[in-house]
Amino acid sequence: MARWLSFFAEYNFTVEYKPGKQNVLVDALSRRPDYELAHLAYLESPLYELIREAYDDDDLAGLVEALSAPNKVVELTARQRSRLHRYSVVEGLLYYQVDGGDEPRIVVPNDEDLRHRVLYEAHDTPLSGHLGREKTYTSVARNFWWPHMYKWVRKYIQTCETCQRVKPAPSASAPLMSLPVPADCWRSVSMDFIFELPADARGHTGILVFVCRLS
Repeated sequence: MARWLSFFAEYNFTVEYKPGKQNVLVDALSRRPDYELAHLAYLESPLYELIREAYDDDDLAGLVEALSAPNKVVELTARQRSRLHRYSVVEGLLYYQVDGGDEPRIVVPNDEDLRHRVLYEAHDTPLSGHLGREKTYTSVARNFWWPHMYKWVRKYIQTCETCQRVKPAPSASAPLMSLPVPADCWRSVSMDFIFELPADARGHTGILVFVCRLS
């Protein structure tokens, strides 16, 4: 988009609307059929099983063991014992109630990759649709819980490449203006990144391009 804006900024033209019925060929080009979801096959996610396995290597292992076998003596921290009544274990998953009237939610262990997997399934999958920050948080918080979860969601949305490309900027853009013609070659240079290229020997898939605006 930035390259096109830079290209058209050098021209003084007027944009006029022309109905698609009168501009059939161009109108067809603006409707790529491969962008439309033709078929969706829903597969059961292994997410819950990954969470169960992650408990074994987390500080939550003691809580899971204590709640799964109440008669067994398990060493817990003072903080865990004070909040033990808020936890429960159902089918190997640890649930937590923030308040007494809330629905129990699955506790996600302190595993960065696993938490990103939860956010990915709530935001990036075809059934999720790249919702905004608040809606994504509501979707995640409906079933899952971990400390500072809202901050995780906010950072994840801010760094989502698809959202940055497609969704409009929150602030209004300045109007396009014509750029002055440079007097000499390489006095004025435009630059931009190109990504998703075939990887080179070092695994790099992007380049930085410089273009002289005169030559």
